Amino acid sequence: MQSALRPKPCFLSTHSALRAMVAQKLQEQWSPQQIAGWLKITFDGDETMHVSHETIYKSLFIQARGVLKKELMAHLRSRRIMRRGKTASTAGQTRGQIIDAVSIRDRPAEIEDRAVPGHWEGDLLSGAKNSHIATLVERTSRFVMLVQVKGKDSNTVVDALIRQVGQLPKSVMASLTWDRGTELAYHTRFSVTTDISVYFCDPQSPWQRGSNENTNGLLRQYFPKGTDLSSFSQDDLDQVALKLNTRPRKTLGYATPSDRFNAALALTG
Repeated sequence: MQSALRPKPCFLSTHSALRAMVAQKLQEQWSPQQIAGWLKITFDGDETMHVSHETIYKSLFIQARGVLKKELMAHLRSRRIMRRGKTASTAGQTRGQIIDAVSIRDRPAEIEDRAVPGHWEGDLLSGAKNSHIATLVERTSRFVMLVQVKGKDSNTVVDALIRQVGQLPKSVMASLTWDRGTELAYHTRFSVTTDISVYFCDPQSPWQRGSNENTNGLLRQYFPKGTDLSSFSQDDLDQVALKLNTRPRKTLGYATPSDRFNAALALTG
């Protein structure tokens, strides 16, 4: 009777190899859900190396367990124990008119259903002192590229995007879908130079670039709001992109964006 009342030891506390692996991946900024999914497919058939993301969270937040060090909590993207509902407000948001903008509604169906790789979403991530980073996400693989920009004016942003795209094989980027921001007012010059079609979302509809919006949320783990983004070099941004691209994603069946992107590259020859 007494043994039945005694609390069971946490699974992580009795499996040191698993505990060490979880701690390592937390230090690499993987989320508990990513870790749990990756472990399941990497150690298929070995249940001693499987753990639920709920158990990882509990081991972090219930410190009395003493299983995972409290310092590992700093690596979580969200520090909140309780989830809060999100309310989006677009009040006060103004966008200038973009000449000859092609609407997302005219985008081919193959882009919409993610059937073919090579179609990207883009936006600017904003920081302190009017600093910005351009973010590019491939829709099929969720592969991300970060681009250093010196300003938000359209000439500067378009020049930076042209430089970045010039490093890619031509078959890798066929289209780019952007928000209604005037930083891409000179989209025609970008398209003529790169042979890449540009489509624009409807006003106040960031959800139409869902992959990019989700990625921008992940990037706040590395670039919290209020950070001066001008202090990061292109090498710094490439390192952050590498971390994101080598993290397993639930939406990809816990494959990594790099895995999917490299597979697409192989198919294009």
